[in-house]
Amino acid sequence: MTTIRYVYWQDGESWLGHLEEFPDYLTQAPTLEELEENLRDLYKDLTSGEIPGVRRVGRLQVA
Repeated sequence: MTTIRYVYWQDGESWLGHLEEFPDYLTQAPTLEELEENLRDLYKDLTSGEIPGVRRVGRLQVA
């Protein structure tokens, strides 16, 4: 099982969020549980290799 980090917040009656590794891809839902399910689906889509040009966040060590 893989664990991924996400950022989320409530805006009015909706929950919004994005995967930390893929901040350009936002999703929303009426409940936090549904938002988490949407984020799982989004992760599967973005990591499947079927979507061209997916932008990611990387880490770089500097001296």
